[in-house]
Amino acid sequence: MFRTALRNVLAHKARLLMTVLAVMLGVAFVSGTLVFTNTLSDALQNQSAKGFDHVDVAVTPRWKEAEGDRVGELRELTPDLVEDSARVPGAAQAIGTVQGFTALAGKDGELIGDGFRSQGGNYWGDEDPRYPLTAGRAPKGEGEILIDSETAKRTGYEVGDTVRMSVDGPVLRPVVTGIFTTDDGNVAAGGSLTLFDTATAQELFGKAGTFDEIAVKAKAGVSDAALEAQLKKALPADVVETTTGTRLAEEQAEAIASSMSGMKQGLLVFAGIALFVGTFIIANTFTMLVAQRTKELALMRAVGASRRQVTRSVLIEALVVGAVAAVAGLLAGIGIGAGLRSLMGTLDAPVPDGPLVVSPGTIGAAFAVGILVTMLAAWLPGRRAAKIPPVAAMSSVHAKATTKSLVLRNTLGALLSGAGVAVVLAATTMNGTDGQAPMGFGAVLLIIGVFVLTPLLSRPLIAAAAPVLRVFGVSGKLARQNSVRNPRRTAATASALMIGLTLITGMTVMAGSLQKSIDKMAASAIEADYVVSMANGNALSPDVEKKLKRAGGVTATSPMRNADARIDGQTEFLTGVDGATIEQLTEFPVEDGAFEVGGARVAVDADTATSYGWKAGSVFTVAYGDGARQKLTVAGVYQPNEMMRGIMIDTATLAPHEPDPADMMVMVKTSGGASDAAKDTLEKALGTNPAIQVQDKKDLSNEIAQMFTLMLNMVYGLLAMAVIVAVLGVINTLAMSVFERSQEIGMLRAIGLDRSGIKRMVRLESLVISLFGGVLGIGLGVFFGWAAGELLGTTMATYELVLPWGRMALFLALAAVVGVLAALWPARRAARLNMLQAIKSE
Repeated sequence: MFRTALRNVLAHKARLLMTVLAVMLGVAFVSGTLVFTNTLSDALQNQSAKGFDHVDVAVTPRWKEAEGDRVGELRELTPDLVEDSARVPGAAQAIGTVQGFTALAGKDGELIGDGFRSQGGNYWGDEDPRYPLTAGRAPKGEGEILIDSETAKRTGYEVGDTVRMSVDGPVLRPVVTGIFTTDDGNVAAGGSLTLFDTATAQELFGKAGTFDEIAVKAKAGVSDAALEAQLKKALPADVVETTTGTRLAEEQAEAIASSMSGMKQGLLVFAGIALFVGTFIIANTFTMLVAQRTKELALMRAVGASRRQVTRSVLIEALVVGAVAAVAGLLAGIGIGAGLRSLMGTLDAPVPDGPLVVSPGTIGAAFAVGILVTMLAAWLPGRRAAKIPPVAAMSSVHAKATTKSLVLRNTLGALLSGAGVAVVLAATTMNGTDGQAPMGFGAVLLIIGVFVLTPLLSRPLIAAAAPVLRVFGVSGKLARQNSVRNPRRTAATASALMIGLTLITGMTVMAGSLQKSIDKMAASAIEADYVVSMANGNALSPDVEKKLKRAGGVTATSPMRNADARIDGQTEFLTGVDGATIEQLTEFPVEDGAFEVGGARVAVDADTATSYGWKAGSVFTVAYGDGARQKLTVAGVYQPNEMMRGIMIDTATLAPHEPDPADMMVMVKTSGGASDAAKDTLEKALGTNPAIQVQDKKDLSNEIAQMFTLMLNMVYGLLAMAVIVAVLGVINTLAMSVFERSQEIGMLRAIGLDRSGIKRMVRLESLVISLFGGVLGIGLGVFFGWAAGELLGTTMATYELVLPWGRMALFLALAAVVGVLAALWPARRAARLNMLQAIKSE
């Protein structure tokens, strides 16, 4: 039986290739995902470990908890603490470090990297061991800086060049005095690192006379644990806390692994989808293989083979196919992992250097997925074939499914579909994340239910295409009859395409609806023409608003300034605005009272008002960060949104209690409205500052929606794998269908149907099956997109369902193209059959 199974595999090379490809793509996706995420995680962890080479113990300020009405604050690391750290017996050196956002512009004037990766720091003394110089000298004074070697390479800056940069607002033009190398992870990820002398860094980052951290290096032979113990004795425990470099590296490695797990899970979900689709194809293929060999298997049974031996022979075929596909998929997956790493480099997200990681777990997963999925998909057809009595098999009595089996299948499909719809609908009534798991479970139930029901659904849906198919004469009529002749085969083929289009359509509906909702949110809440903010989301200097007020064409401005406060013993955020202009720049629905801000009168969002039991006219006491207390009156309660919320108070009232005021953004209204000229005027008023971005409403909504757009594009790319698997499935099914109907095709040729008619028949059959899968997929995708939107609508008031009719038509056209392309080879093969040999075949 083993030799027979091997001969059957090798005797049908084309069939073997199709099945191997279907399994291989799924295995390649799984192994490629594991190779890529393991490689990226390993490279980042190695990079982060290098970053702590010069830190055996890190001394950081301790947080001072809130006392009474005073807001909690961070303790300060003074130069005395740096000296005390350096004097402990086990310390070789102690370096006080300062860091913060530093926007460095390239020669084109654009910000290098993105805001969160553009960092600055201090160079310690004349020779800092953390940053070896490759050219030039250490910076001295505020007019000199160092830049990292990767930034120098990308921008073309050299020692002696003058650059444009900014820290918290004003544009600076320092000279590059040196270039250094670094293991900083931000630089490895495409950002920039700019270094100043320590005094300049402290002044620029608002840390005058203090440090963010003290990095202590141990003497030779002193362990980091021993050094930490010495530092704990020497430094005040209520001011600082210590952490060893080893522990910091471990924590960062854990953080990297945790962040990578999300990406890995996301990629593996799509790998699972490709495998899910591939499983249908494999099961369909083995069902057809067993059907074609029924008489052969019956003959084996007649000469003494047992049921177990017949089932085992089919499983041996599956084992061979799965093993071959696993090896090919693993090799392809290694290539995919390497390709994804290179692709990230081209997308301004370079991966640190390091070897490609192919772990034993990846190899095991590839073989487990390839072999197990194939054998599981083949088990049911093999078992079904073994149960057919030899006499019935030889007389083909088994060919049609019994009424009992069809009723059982349809009943099961209806129950699963009904349960899936009920669970999804119930999930839409839940709040936020509570409904995600039930909705996912309901979606799986519904997809499986529809798959089970597809043979029943195929007849009416394909019958609907009959009027169009009649246009093609005999070929069209035969194509329709072939499509419904074996509903199970048609259903399995269409289901592969259905799943891919379900996900693509659902994601498209969600993305379009979110974009519309975000646009609506920005348009409904913001009356300002522009919002000015820092590129990295940090606070702006108050000088920015002053410069904007003086710009030509500006009619109104207001900052949005966050400040900590205590109300009834709880920490709250106050939002400082210009009470005189805020009503011109925003428009919020008012639930109670009036939207009025000025003096001791404030506007409160509905959520905060509800939590404290406030309404218009309520009076409450606030304790500012400096401990001062004041009674405030709620002038009105407004409806917030995801962009703006909080207790709005006049900046004039808030300013006396803020030693270092800073604005999160500045809203600007211009006389002529938003235009390229107005935007250019505002940017010039700010000195064309690389650290500051000027955005209109469309820019704001695009920035918020950017992550959804990026996710959608990733989904399209990843689901292309599932569509490719589906195409292979259609080709496989048609090719085997042609082989199965060789005698029939020969007879059609003999009675006058020419080769072009045969080709047309096979192509139309493929087109009908693909469109059937497309219609089911788009229908399910719209339903899931609507349901997910209803769930999201519980937390996003402006959510509005948008059906992308144009894209859905494109997806249906894509399904048709899949059908046409998939039929090219089977149609050609059918047309080239020798009619006499075909008629004689059994």
